Amino acid sequence: MNNRRDFLKLASLAGIGLLGHNSLHGAESENKRDSALKHIKKVSEKPYRQIFNMSGYRAPKINTVRIGFIGLGRGMAHFKSATKLEGVDIKAVCDLVPEKINRAMDMLEGTGHNPDIFTDDVNAWKRLCERDDLDLIYVSTPWDMHVEVALYAMEQGKHVGIEVPAATTVEECRQLVTTSEQTRKHCVILENCCYDFFELLTLNMARQGFFGEVMHCEGAYIHDLLDNITRKNFKWNMWRLRENISRNGNLYPTHGLGPVCQIMNINRGDKMDYLVSMSTNDFMLSPRLNEMKAEDSFYRQFTADNPRGNMNTTLIRTNKGKTIMLQHDVSSPRPYSRIHLVSGTKATAQKYPLPGKIATSHKGWLSEEELKPLEERYQPEIIKRIGEMARQVGGHGGMDFLMNWRLIDCLRNGLPVDMDVYDTAAWSIIGPLSEWSVANRSSAIDIPDFTAGSWRTNTPVDIALKEGGTTGIRL
Repeated sequence: MNNRRDFLKLASLAGIGLLGHNSLHGAESENKRDSALKHIKKVSEKPYRQIFNMSGYRAPKINTVRIGFIGLGRGMAHFKSATKLEGVDIKAVCDLVPEKINRAMDMLEGTGHNPDIFTDDVNAWKRLCERDDLDLIYVSTPWDMHVEVALYAMEQGKHVGIEVPAATTVEECRQLVTTSEQTRKHCVILENCCYDFFELLTLNMARQGFFGEVMHCEGAYIHDLLDNITRKNFKWNMWRLRENISRNGNLYPTHGLGPVCQIMNINRGDKMDYLVSMSTNDFMLSPRLNEMKAEDSFYRQFTADNPRGNMNTTLIRTNKGKTIMLQHDVSSPRPYSRIHLVSGTKATAQKYPLPGKIATSHKGWLSEEELKPLEERYQPEIIKRIGEMARQVGGHGGMDFLMNWRLIDCLRNGLPVDMDVYDTAAWSIIGPLSEWSVANRSSAIDIPDFTAGSWRTNTPVDIALKEGGTTGIRL
């Protein structure tokens, strides 16, 4: 049997079983979609009772972190980072595409790592999770498999690093939180944009009061992926296209949201309260598909029955009366932008258009000469220590490496992780909630509090490296 085809069937069934959006793909009826949207609101309104508070949790120290990788597409960046870190042992890799396995093995030449390969059948990832010689599993599968794999890994006693968005349904977010609390295993969202150099700088400035009271932030993911999304077999079984033709909302919220949530102490002193969301019509994806269907019968299987509008704008209000604006557009001919904006009572920062800028009044942005001493004064310790090495290793300018170094260092030193399961759930849940709001004329919908009220006493994670920082790097 064809392993890739069978694996995909398994992924689709898993998505349906978890009330994922695969149940809406293809020629499903309008009633089916309406029922799923109603389910979003019903599940989101259920009160959550905390089993164990994972915020600030210090898991037992792991001297050598033994790692397994499931998925070597986006996961290749994490794999590359691990090859450059001391105190890790790459024990296992899983992917059903032989070319990706071969590429990963080539990276290991001369490193001393000798992982077992899991690629022979559709249950290979389960057998990897069941091994008793792993501490951490990276989950970098297609979106609709993230939760199934992460839950199973935690149930087998493993910490999890999970790619973005971690989940695509409200119920999946609840499952991640419950399982992490039950097992006391970290479920870390791999949001690399939190480790961008300017985002880290503004976080440190906010923590030290430079902006005064931060009252409004903005973030975005504006990235023209129309050619990639529609390119034949660019993504396995065209899964990214399938997501975009069946879901209308902010499908990829965490790049812009993660950094500003950290700045605003979301889940650690404040919480997101409710959101409203609005999308344009689809002026790009459906017309492109119609053109491609006329030229190639392969594309006739894709029915854009509920296409995502080109631009989605989502507004969030926090419990303390602060606001966040998020935007998402992956199909318009616009320059790349993540719109990192921080607006406070004393100062403002903005990145995109590049470079990052700072202002302390309405008169305009500070000059490069004025900005330089501020950057030197507020440069976070992690950048001082390994910033240049991160740039050398690369991965989105070095932020991939910074994120992975920090995660491994926290596990090795028994420190609280920067992004815990409450962040994983809260940042990812914006996707399905935005879908509900768009479908209901931009009506407001409450954002569940997965901390069960502990956001009032949870404290921000210190990025000053007063503890830890012991993980070595080999270039």
